[in-house]
Parts: sequence; C-alpha cells; structure tokens
Amino acid sequence: MIKKVIVIGGGAAGIMAAGRAAELGADVTLLEKMKSLGIKISITGKGRCNLTSGEDMDKFIEAFGPNGKFLINVFAKFFSHDLINFFESIGIKTILERGQRIFPLSGSAKDVVRAMVTYLNKEGVKIITGTTVNKILAQDNKVIGVDTDKGVFYGDAAILATGGASYPETGSTGDGYAMAKKLGHTIIPIRPALVPLEVKEAYVKELQGLALNNVLASVYLNGDKVAEAFGEMLFTHFGLSGPIILTLSKTVVDSLAHGKVEISIDIKPAVSREKLDARFLREIKEHGNKNIDNLLKNLLPQSMIPVIIKLAGISPDKKVHQLTAQERAELVSILKDTKFTITRSRPMQEAIVTAGGISIKEIDPKTMESKIVKGLYICGEIIDVDAKTGGYNLQAAFSTGWAAGTMATK
Repeated sequence: MIKKVIVIGGGAAGIMAAGRAAELGADVTLLEKMKSLGIKISITGKGRCNLTSGEDMDKFIEAFGPNGKFLINVFAKFFSHDLINFFESIGIKTILERGQRIFPLSGSAKDVVRAMVTYLNKEGVKIITGTTVNKILAQDNKVIGVDTDKGVFYGDAAILATGGASYPETGSTGDGYAMAKKLGHTIIPIRPALVPLEVKEAYVKELQGLALNNVLASVYLNGDKVAEAFGEMLFTHFGLSGPIILTLSKTVVDSLAHGKVEISIDIKPAVSREKLDARFLREIKEHGNKNIDNLLKNLLPQSMIPVIIKLAGISPDKKVHQLTAQERAELVSILKDTKFTITRSRPMQEAIVTAGGISIKEIDPKTMESKIVKGLYICGEIIDVDAKTGGYNLQAAFSTGWAAGTMATK
C-alpha cells in the first residue's frame, strides 16, 4: 500500500523530507503558506547559502552545544558528504571555503532553491503553496491528516517542518510550536540565537561599519567569564555583530535574565600586555615628537584610533613623548579589554536562527518520530537544537528532514 505523507513547511527540512519520502515511493503533498518554497534558504549565507561544513562529526556535534548529541543518529545516516553528493546529483556543485564552510560553486542560494524545487517535481511531490495549516489531526494518538484553510488533507503521516520564528517575512512565524503544543508536546521557550547585540555605550556609533579580524571576545555575567570566541566581529550603529558575536549571542541572551552582561574585546590577543607596553616604549623613544595617534597607527584601523584615545582620557593633541606611564597603562588596558555593556539582543526578526522549540526528549532521535503522536515526524529548526554559524544549522535541517522523510514511508 502506498503511504500518504503530508509535509508542513517548504523550507530546507520540509523540501528534503518531501523529496526523500517521494523518492521512496510515498504519495507526498507539501503544504507551504508562502507563495513559493525555500524563501529562507534564498537569504542564507548573505544570499550565497552556506550549505554545510567540512568539519568532522565531533566538531559538528560540539557546534550545537549540549543538545548536539541528539543529532548523532541522523548524522550517522546522512551527513555533510551525503549532502554534497545529493546536491551534485541535482546539479549543484559545491566548493569548500575558508573556515571549512561549504557553498554552492555558483555562489547563489537561489540556484539551490531552484534545483531543490526541480527535484521535488521530478519525484512527483504535489506542491501546494499559499496554504495555511490550522492544525494536525490525530485520532487515538495517531496522525490522520492536516486541517488547512483549503480544507482537510488526509494522510498516514505528517511531517512538521515549519521552521522557527526568526525572519518572519520568509514564513517562519512560529506556527508549528502551537500545532505541536496542541498535540501534547513541550515547547522549550524560544529566543533569538545568532543575533546582533545592543550596547549601552553611545560611542559605538563612531565605530559603525568597522570590522575587526582575529580578536577575542569574552562574555562576563556579573563579573564572571562565561564564554569566549576568537575571530571576526563588526561594529554597528546599535552595538556589536559579526561571526564571533553571533556565536556568543545565545549565551548572552540567556545570561541577561541573570544580571549584568558585558562583552570584553581583546583587540590584540596574540600580544601580551607586557609586549604591548614594550612596543609603546620603543615608539616613544623613536618617534617622541609625533602626535599620539602615530603610536597606534600600526596597531589599529584608522577610524578606531580617535575613539581609543578618547576612551583612555588622553588629549588627541598630545605628543608621544608627553605620554605618562599611567596613560600608557590605560592604552594597554583598553587594547586588551575594551568593555561593552549589553542592554539586549536585537529582536527575533533579526535572528538567524531560533533557540528553543520542541523538546528533544519527545522526539525519537533515530526516526524523528514524535514519542507522543504516532505518524508525526518533526524536523528542522522547530526542534530545540541550534548551532553557531558555519553551515551547521542548515546541515541539521537537511539531515533531520532526510531522516523524517525516510522513516515516514516505513
């Protein structure tokens, strides 16, 4: 007997689930409330689509934090090399870039979406867009269909792949949480992750648009260090962004409920305080009659120099040889520990992913089937699993989608 599978949501997880189930012989209907599929995929990786990472399994699991272990089973069945082979099979060649990030060779996320929609059509998936799902129908704790604004669709299995609540204009408005809750699932409180941060310090506006490479950012909660990340960051008109800030943002968001949160930036992590001071002393000896900004021109981007001088409380007209030992120590201190007080994160609408979601305790990690309702499979960002940037989150969506599509046909 041919199984009827209904997939709710046409993002990364939903498309993969629908295609896989159809490939295995199921009669598949994919319901999407937006007018087209894969809208969120098309904006990932700044429109280039960071499909996955070339890191090994251990690094992958680590990128997801404590809940990463939930993904071991699905990654064992469908991992990054399988995903690359899948994309090759549908006409998307890939390229490995800096930081083990894997992108489509064309550099276009829209090419990825087009290829995946072509794959669905080839496998005979019925795609119905512009359709809002109201609820999943279950009888005797088993899925029997899906109720929508276009009537009821009956089926043997439903795959819930509605995504999180970030970037709502792409269709990710958190509808799936309510559907799962009605069926008895626990929703771990959702909050923004991979999100820029707002700071109290007004001078950050003077640094807007400046990117710093190879810096160390540390998060402090009530004075105690709770996390750190090394790499690239960006100053914005409201605060901090860029890869390492996004990576630390979930820790920051969770810490804000418990007290004062600060981020310290070590602008020169490879140089000790002693070596920095020795360098300043050499500069003073060699270029004593130059203005104070000359002392910093080989250490900092030009736009940052006046800000650092002001923070150190030094007159910009001061000559290098007039610098006191205390002022020198203050400069060293700021370069090694520029502190920003975090007031809040940017809103959920600006987050790359959603933290929280359907509890992993209520999903079978081998099959993605709900432990509460038979015939309900759950995949993608709606699950309480999220990672840092670098292609990890998309791989999790594709892998859980592949597993859900596979097992829904069994």
